[in-house]
Amino acid sequence: MRLPSILTLGLAAGALVACGQSTRAPFDQGVCYAVEPGAEGEAPRFNVVAEDQPQIEFCAARLEEMRLRFLRMGGSRREIVGAYQGRFIFIDRAGVSFSQTLEGARFMALARTGDGRLAIPGAIQREVDAARAGGAPPAGS
Repeated sequence: MRLPSILTLGLAAGALVACGQSTRAPFDQGVCYAVEPGAEGEAPRFNVVAEDQPQIEFCAARLEEMRLRFLRMGGSRREIVGAYQGRFIFIDRAGVSFSQTLEGARFMALARTGDGRLAIPGAIQREVDAARAGGAPPAGS
């Protein structure tokens, strides 16, 4: 009876250690980072992209600018990972999503419109609904 209890406790401790090894973003106030994956077994590198950014959306915009600039110069990397005040920012073909950890679940924050711009997902749906109804998009959009 005691052996199963010890095994269960050991497995639970192992699971907690595995969860605790997730990569965390720096929490420097207003600093926007580009995250470069480290080599096999190494930690990622955090490179400053911009400082004095008031919100995470501004950091996402700076990262999107960087991504587009590199593409115009002949680069082929279409996905960018960034960090801002303890959160990770993921920019890909679907849009922008945020996460507390590099490996964790992501929350979709901005979606790409048909022409590639970034917009709040609800705003995109309002425009689609207005177009189907034959009316103009709601005021303020």
